[in-house]
Amino acid sequence: MAGLRLCEPTELYNILNQYARLCRLAEPNYLCLLDARTQREFDESHIITARKIEQSPTGEYLVPDLEELECVRYCVVYDGETSSLDFCDNEKEESEKGASASSEIENAETSSLYSLNAEEGTAVRYGRDLEQFTRHPVLILTGGYRRFTACYHFLRTQKLFWMPQELDNLKPYPVEILPAKLYMGNFKQACDPKILKDLKIKAQVNISKQPTALFAEDKLLHISVADSPDADLFSHFSTICHFVDAQINYGAVLVFSNLGISRSSTVIMAYLMHSSQFTLKEAWEYVRKCKTNMRPNRGFVKQLSDWETRIYGITITDISEPNY
Repeated sequence: MAGLRLCEPTELYNILNQYARLCRLAEPNYLCLLDARTQREFDESHIITARKIEQSPTGEYLVPDLEELECVRYCVVYDGETSSLDFCDNEKEESEKGASASSEIENAETSSLYSLNAEEGTAVRYGRDLEQFTRHPVLILTGGYRRFTACYHFLRTQKLFWMPQELDNLKPYPVEILPAKLYMGNFKQACDPKILKDLKIKAQVNISKQPTALFAEDKLLHISVADSPDADLFSHFSTICHFVDAQINYGAVLVFSNLGISRSSTVIMAYLMHSSQFTLKEAWEYVRKCKTNMRPNRGFVKQLSDWETRIYGITITDISEPNY
């Protein structure tokens, strides 16, 4: 079995906003997002591209197409507000107690537990049914629909069906590096007023050759650097880190480059090494989880290694390894 694991709202947000040439939600085997709430709640609003879990006439939840589950990269289930996998373990434990004929009191307590947690445990119970069919762990959204939409209200919808062309044309948001604090994106996203408003961006770091318009009271740091192995980003790391440090407590900061793949990811890793005491390896793995196709050029990788050496006094990460 692939198993279950909790999925923080930030992780689902980043899954929804991955893109290469087009939004990855258009890929048929990329994401299976399942809503385990009631039909009424689903009809009122749900997370973008989610499907309502189908039920049999007797009320039993049905498993989606097995071929799809076997191939899908991410299978995410959410209900109203589940925040723990412990419910499933409690349910199993209480069931075993009831079977042991210990007392009617224990059975009454078990019934009470089911009643109090019926909605909250739906995603976990359904995830247990799915895990035997998936190649990767089934993800249970921490805090469910309530917590996710409190953070990302702009990713909820009433739309039930999505045509392939509609998914192709979806505009992804910048990926979230530090929840509600730091984002990484591309030039086009940085010029979209709706994205800046939705994410409450108050400052931007532009790591591209092109200048960009400044919106409202936003603060902008423009470091004009080409995406070339010979380009120098290292000498700007301190300036960028100090700028982000100064702005991040007043609102979200967006770091962007032309495509949001090489220069911006380099700067983000340099900042994480500076602010979170990450090694280069730790920063690399962290940013790659946020944006799966991030890829600094070789010159920038060497500069990140030099930055690690400056911070720690020694070189910790071996950049000759294939990952880099």
